[in-house]
Amino acid sequence: ELMDCAFPLLSEVVITADAKTAFTGCDVAIMCGAFPRKPGMERKDLLLTNAKIFSEQGRIMGEVANPHCRVLVVGNPANTNALIFATAAKPNIDPKNVSALTRLDHNRATAQCALKAGVPIETVKNCIIWGNHSSTQVPDVNSAVSNGQSIRKLANNDAFFDGEFLSVVQQRGAEIMKARGFSSAASAATAIVDHVHDWILGTPEGSHVSMAVLSDRSE
Repeated sequence: ELMDCAFPLLSEVVITADAKTAFTGCDVAIMCGAFPRKPGMERKDLLLTNAKIFSEQGRIMGEVANPHCRVLVVGNPANTNALIFATAAKPNIDPKNVSALTRLDHNRATAQCALKAGVPIETVKNCIIWGNHSSTQVPDVNSAVSNGQSIRKLANNDAFFDGEFLSVVQQRGAEIMKARGFSSAASAATAIVDHVHDWILGTPEGSHVSMAVLSDRSE
């Protein structure tokens, strides 16, 4: 089906279960695979199993991928998995080239801003996701704007943004799982594309997006 889409940048699809074959010469890697989250599970429950997966894949990628390879970790708990991966991939892959997906939460926050402010979603920018995922993340709309106007002022609903908004974004993944029996699919795929696009090509002037990066512990 990928070939059937006739994507102009797609010349070949290689299907393999061998990590070295998959990673050799890689420029961009999207690490979607992880032990799947199931209903009722917290991300911390996934940690032990996924630590083994991402330490091994990080080691192999460090051996065979291009040194400038950019790696996006999607499999949850994504932030922790990214740290494990980056540690295993050193020194051949710079830890600065390893990030984790928070763009899905960013997009969720952006959508909520558009709904509450009654503005087209394409005009909303500069939400921020601080921290990790689920209940440990802090969605922030204080810098969010629509056509230069503050989202808070447009929505005139501080009670929502200081209260319910946090839990809506934090628990959105659980709501999706409850509704469809599986984790987010289309929204997650869109967030991955958004993340990689902006990471490589940059954002428009005056716009920022959210992604999890390794802290340099300077603050």
